[in-house]
Amino acid sequence: MAHTPLVLLIRDGWGLNPNPDHAAFDAVRLAKTPVADRLMREWPWTLIKTSGEDVGLPEGTMGNSEVGHQNIGAGRIVDQESVAITKACRAGLEKNEVIAAAIRRSVAGGKSVHLMGINSDAGVHGMLEHLYACLRACKALGQSRVYIHLFTDGRDTGPFTGLEFARRVEAAAREIGVGRVASVIGRYYAMDRDNRWERVHKAFACLTGRDSQRLEVRLASDTVSAFQRYYDSPTNDSQKGDEFILPTIVGSPDEACASRITEGDCVIFYNYRGDRPREITGAFVFPDERWSKVKPSPDTGRNGFDRGSKLTLDYVIMTEYWEELLPYCTVAFPKPPKMRNILGECLSSRNLTQFRCAETEKYPHVTFFFNDYRGEPFPGERRENPQSPKVATYDLKPEMAASEVRDAVLRRLASPDGEDLIVVNFANGDMVGHTGVLTAAIKACEVVDGCVGAIVEATLKRSGSLIVTADHGNAEQMFDPATNSPHTAHTIYDVPLIVVGEIARGRQLRGDTDPGGWFLPEARARRGRLADIAPTALAIMGLPKPPEMTGESLFAE
Repeated sequence: MAHTPLVLLIRDGWGLNPNPDHAAFDAVRLAKTPVADRLMREWPWTLIKTSGEDVGLPEGTMGNSEVGHQNIGAGRIVDQESVAITKACRAGLEKNEVIAAAIRRSVAGGKSVHLMGINSDAGVHGMLEHLYACLRACKALGQSRVYIHLFTDGRDTGPFTGLEFARRVEAAAREIGVGRVASVIGRYYAMDRDNRWERVHKAFACLTGRDSQRLEVRLASDTVSAFQRYYDSPTNDSQKGDEFILPTIVGSPDEACASRITEGDCVIFYNYRGDRPREITGAFVFPDERWSKVKPSPDTGRNGFDRGSKLTLDYVIMTEYWEELLPYCTVAFPKPPKMRNILGECLSSRNLTQFRCAETEKYPHVTFFFNDYRGEPFPGERRENPQSPKVATYDLKPEMAASEVRDAVLRRLASPDGEDLIVVNFANGDMVGHTGVLTAAIKACEVVDGCVGAIVEATLKRSGSLIVTADHGNAEQMFDPATNSPHTAHTIYDVPLIVVGEIARGRQLRGDTDPGGWFLPEARARRGRLADIAPTALAIMGLPKPPEMTGESLFAE
């Protein structure tokens, strides 16, 4: 096999900021990264696009890890579900059979409809436009008992933008004529994805009213108070802003009681991204036997939490969040058929082996999303999942589990039965970047750089090759001059891609390496995109590109 093993190394959240006046808060630039500097001097590199229409999202929309890894693994631009859902929303969700039927059943049974999801316009996990479409569908179908449960963002948006978004939601509800904000819950609690059930329990208690006093769920008379109380008195200095807002019930005591999720109600979860709705949804819909078998919390070792008797709900999820949930929910927008001849399948069909490795925060991305929402590995695909550290926020430990990920890859490179392809993700740049703490993000980049150096050395000793790149940017902008506050979201900037190994020596890659090219439409048009990575990998491995892959190799000739 030509130029293998091939290591596809994804430095999550490591972009190139083209703005010279951002130098003071560009963690990638400020970090001491001798390995990255050397690789970009000695090997061919280019800039590739990771956002908007280049990854199947609306123009100008930032990329994210789910979309990025799906595009990388597919070798083609993957039209994202959010685009199709937005089109359906504009046509009227009362025309969607699943949503309309659920709302009609709630009306006929005298039950409430609960709309819950992200309170954000970032477009990473969901969109407020989709919430408004759900409200309009309720109005059109005669449902007046509608309660909105907002999961506040602060990661993919500015940390203190949630109140303005909530005001927009309340204005839309007034205009449409139905719906009331009934809960405000930080995504730290409602959208956990690391099996930290003690967080999810607090969100569940807020939504249902169960255990709410024991778990100290807050009560606010109105939405503004719910936000302002936390803004004025955060849990601690590392948990400021919307992401961490303590679960809060909004309304008078009578309104609070009437707006909790109870037996027979309809729930519509309007997020479309699948990783973060899984846990809270499982808490609502899993039968007792399945609920008892959820993965244990890394903090307490407990499987789930005591949720009381399982509620019987008419539970609608926007997309297929997870195969395990599908027997117990209805899906408003089922996924299209699985793509054929994605990178993992191409290798497996040729009896080639592959290794996927990332710590907990990014493990679904190098497996489930990279494989186009397939949960099971392909034949010949091996996986390893080091545990992310037990900290409240990753600025407290910017190293995360990078050394464990590095060591897992080094073991496979040293093994006599090592794989042909290794896909590895280092989460630090993204996860620490989301905290908005510049010093921690600098440290995160430096840690990743050291790990990359060890993997490069081991790969070249085996006469292998590497593609070093990112799925999207983040750490290259840690402050927002427009709002004079930390920048905690992804960016839409392009990311470096470096090819290392003898196959790349003396060769050129398509596109350019000029940061200023970001501002020149003709320069950006010539740049590659994430969809070009799989064809490049196949070229390095001496394998033909299947016709389904519409991406092109990044080698210039």
